[in-house]
This record gives sequence, structure tokens and C-alpha cells, in this order.
Amino acid sequence: MKKIITILSITAVILAVLSCGKKSDTTVKEIKTGSGIEMVSLPGGEFTMGEGADAHQVKLSPFLIDKYEVTQEMFKQIELPNPSHFKGDKNPVEMIAWVNAAVYCNERSLEEGLVPCYNEDTWECNFDANGYRLPTEAEWEYAARAGSKEKYFFGNDQKNMKNYVIYSRNSSGKTAPAGSRKPNAWGLYDMYGNVAEWCNDIYSADYYKSSPSTDPRGPKEGKERVLRGGSWNDSEESFGSAVRAMDGSINDACILRDTIGFRAVRRAD
Repeated sequence: MKKIITILSITAVILAVLSCGKKSDTTVKEIKTGSGIEMVSLPGGEFTMGEGADAHQVKLSPFLIDKYEVTQEMFKQIELPNPSHFKGDKNPVEMIAWVNAAVYCNERSLEEGLVPCYNEDTWECNFDANGYRLPTEAEWEYAARAGSKEKYFFGNDQKNMKNYVIYSRNSSGKTAPAGSRKPNAWGLYDMYGNVAEWCNDIYSADYYKSSPSTDPRGPKEGKERVLRGGSWNDSEESFGSAVRAMDGSINDACILRDTIGFRAVRRAD
């Protein structure tokens, strides 16, 4: 039986949408899913993705995104074995290959009576399904920026990083419980730091030169998947809403890292 998503609270926020200099009233909603996981419903919008020569306008449809990185408690809730190095129910799950993150999304979808997004033979994503998946790179950056134009969602002053990010200077060499630092303006925690986050996209250095302007989903082929957000082991230079990374350990259990985790998204009905 499909479980109903109940609205916990609605917080109205006014943000600058980077489209022809216009401003729009948009509403960000905090919700709790039928399985008890907190998410944030984000309105669609247009924003400047990337920076410098890579900067380009992107328009996104509305979507829901996890308020926190997927924790070990959330992982165990659907009876998947916990692979993490730094054990703790409230800590983000890590040591996880991209394909295992996709499996989690499918299992969570089934738990809530939703249609899984991933074909587990080909790992192709069905974006028309109403279940959970990994965010596109564009969705991740849109969510991380939370309406900001600056390098960081908290501005350009690197001194403020300690208030928002678990990174090499304050991590004590390990992950911390999800939500240990302040959230961004849309109430999303650990968009930078703690663990780097898998995106759905295959990585390509020059994808932006030919990507569609509406709901881009990454290139069709490649060997690495996109990572965003940086981890507990990274220095200040590794962070920023537009900073890109990639990793090839998408299904190789021999090269998993305790610096990589993920959060899930789903389309807005």
C-alpha cells in the first residue's frame, strides 16, 4: 500500500532566481516520508550552474531531496548490511559503491510502495518513475546553493566554513553524526563535507559545453560517476557549490572509500 507523505512544516522563503534578474516567491517544504525519513521539497527554478568558463543557465523541475545524508540507521531500516568504517547509527553511511547506493534507492522505493528508478541489470535510471534515485549533478548544485550566487552557500568568507562543514580541520579524522553543523538556507545539512555524495551522472569534464539547459542528466557513456560536496578528509580548497569531482569505484568493493556516501531524491508529484 502506498504510504502517504505528510507535511511537517512549510517555510516560505524568498530567493533570487537567476533568470533575467527577476525575483520569484517560492516555497520550500519540509516533509516526512511514509517510512519516516525527512526530506525537503524544492520548487523548480533557473540558476547559474558552475563557475568561470563553465557557468551556464540551467532550469530544473521541482524535486524532493533528503534533508540529511543517508545515515547508517536509514540504511539498516530497509535491512541492508551496513558497510561503514566509522560505525554510528546517526553517522552517514560510507564505504559504499555507486551501485549499492542505487540499490538502496530501489529498496527504499519498494518500502514505500513506489516504482523503483533503477534497472539493476543495466543501472539505467528511469526518471519517469516516482521512486528514489541519486540526484543529478544539476539538482545537487541547485540544492547546495539554496539560491546563493557566491562560492559557498554561506557567502565567500572561508572563515565561516567551520560552522557549516565537517572537514579536515574539525573532523577528528572521521565522520560526524549527520546534521552536526548548520544547514544551508533551504534546511539541508552536510551539503559540504562529512561524506562526498554520489550523483546519478556519469562524469565528463566537457559535458557542460553541450548539455541541455532544462533538466540535464549527464552524458550517456563513461567510466566514472560524479561526486559532489567533499568529505571529512578534505581541506578548504575542496569545497564550493560548483566544485566537481569523480570516482571510478562504482561497483568495485576493493576500492571503496570511507569518504563517500550519498543522499536520495525523488520527483515531486
